[in-house]
Amino acid sequence: MTPRSHIPFFPPDLFEADRTVLLDLLLELGLAPEQRFVLGEHTRRFERLLQESLGAADVVACGSGTSALDLALSAVDVGPGDEVVVPAFGCAPLAASVVHLGATPVFADVDPYTMVADPAEVERRITGRTKAVMPAHVFSVMADMPRFTDLARRHGVRLIEDSAVAQGAVLDGTPAGLWGEAGVFSFVQVKSFGMPGEGGVVVTRDAGIGQRVRMLRNHGQDGSRRFLHHVIGRNSRFDEIQAAFQTHRFSGLPRRLARRAAVAEYYTERFAPLAERGVRPPPAGKDGRCYYVYTVLADRRQALERHLRERGIDCHAYYPLPLPLQPAFAAFAAPGDRWPHAESAGRRALSLPVHPQLTDADVEYIADAVCAFAGD
Repeated sequence: MTPRSHIPFFPPDLFEADRTVLLDLLLELGLAPEQRFVLGEHTRRFERLLQESLGAADVVACGSGTSALDLALSAVDVGPGDEVVVPAFGCAPLAASVVHLGATPVFADVDPYTMVADPAEVERRITGRTKAVMPAHVFSVMADMPRFTDLARRHGVRLIEDSAVAQGAVLDGTPAGLWGEAGVFSFVQVKSFGMPGEGGVVVTRDAGIGQRVRMLRNHGQDGSRRFLHHVIGRNSRFDEIQAAFQTHRFSGLPRRLARRAAVAEYYTERFAPLAERGVRPPPAGKDGRCYYVYTVLADRRQALERHLRERGIDCHAYYPLPLPLQPAFAAFAAPGDRWPHAESAGRRALSLPVHPQLTDADVEYIADAVCAFAGD
């Protein structure tokens, strides 16, 4: 196998094909007489486009995916004295968004194979103080939302869906983001519908939640009258240039998602025989799949990472330390408590390039490299 010079984990030329469009929009909006740079007509069009494509009651654009989590939790009145059960394995905003509201994150272990929140472990952590549960879709697999929907109903708790990485994924006919009372998407450049900057949305089937999020994102104003503040809000407004750019790029999203899925399907087929040799791919199939990144579980992760990098293949180890073992969140973990599956995922998970700019030759080369490692 001849080494390649470099296959990037995320492509540096992600927006190259739309360079002229982006520059034209920058000039058009930057020189427009109204000088409206946030929450204008382009944002409204972008929100309607997503709302119609999802069949949602509302889609509310905001400053980032992290901010979207904070707004969604605020909209269902999570606050001081409340507990929110979150996965122990995942990104920091899962817990930080809870802490920022004065509530307490309670960490539940994850499924040892899919690495998403385990409904049984989440249920075990529910107490009389639990206000909400917030499962997260991770890497290639959506969480078991039918079980979480049932769990939330039986326990009378709110269900917020961290679907930041799962835009375009569908489980049992329902799009990611619409299983809970509110879900979120992130548009940071590395996501499946990434853009050249920060941004996110809250999506919901509940028009009332959407209306509350709209006020919260803009200093508590509802848009009917400026400087009339109905609630204490914050500044999480969406950029007009980004809204126009994302509206332009939206028609190409299905094609890009399909390419990601095809790459992932090829990897999974090639890697299926490797499970008994210490490299386990995600589950096969298409339902409930999202390929923001493609992640294997490797018993010798550091050695596999070194093997790939020596062959010019970028890879990435996400979340090596579970959230409750991070210094920032250690105060919320009970002494002696453990999350063995989250800890195992932190040691074994390795993500491979799956972006749509990969050529068929790139994909085959990456798969060959992983198979060669497992065959050593």
